[in-house]
Amino acid sequence: MTDEELMRAVAEGDQKAYQQLVRAHLNAISHYAYRLLGNRKDVEDICQEVFLKMWLNATSWQAERSRLSTWLHRIAHNLCIDYLRRHGRTEMSDELPAEPTGLSKLSEGHGEELQQDLKRLDIAISRLPEKQRCSLALCHYAGFSNQEAADIMNLSLKALESNIARARRSLREQFEGSQIAAKQKHPYPQKQ
Repeated sequence: MTDEELMRAVAEGDQKAYQQLVRAHLNAISHYAYRLLGNRKDVEDICQEVFLKMWLNATSWQAERSRLSTWLHRIAHNLCIDYLRRHGRTEMSDELPAEPTGLSKLSEGHGEELQQDLKRLDIAISRLPEKQRCSLALCHYAGFSNQEAADIMNLSLKALESNIARARRSLREQFEGSQIAAKQKHPYPQKQ
C-alpha cells in the first residue's frame, strides 16, 4: 500500500496501517530530530509527539500538497524548534545514533582516522546555528530537495540555499582550522 492509501486507512482508525507508517518513517524522523536536539531522550519524546499528531490529524494531510515524509518532517521540525526555544540548545551527546551521517557504513574498514573525522563532522554540524543545521539535515541527510526543505522550514528557496552555503563555509573553516592545529602539533610526518 502507498502512504496515501495507508493514511486514508489511518483516518478511518486502522491501527495496523498506523503501525506500518510508523515503522516506515520512524528512522528518518528520529535521525532528523537527533540532528537538531542532540540527545536520545528528547528525540524519543519528539517522535512520539510526531506520530501522535499523525494519528490525530490524519484527515488534514493533503497528498496533493506534499509527500507524507515532508509533512511528518515539518511536524518534527516545528516540534524541535518549539523545544529548543523552551529549553535552549543542548550539546550533542557523545553517543551518536545508529547511523548519524549515513557515512558510518562507508567508514567501516577504513581505519580509525576516517571514523574520527566523521565524529568531528557530527560535532561540527551540531555546533552550527539552528537554521543551518536544519537545512543540512534535510537536504544532505534526509534527502529532500532544496524546495521541499524550504517548505518544511517555511523559508524561501533562496534563504535555504544561503543557509546551506553558510553551513558549508563554516564546516570548511572548522576543518581547515583543525588540520592546521594538527600540523602544528606534528609539523613533520611520522616515520613508520
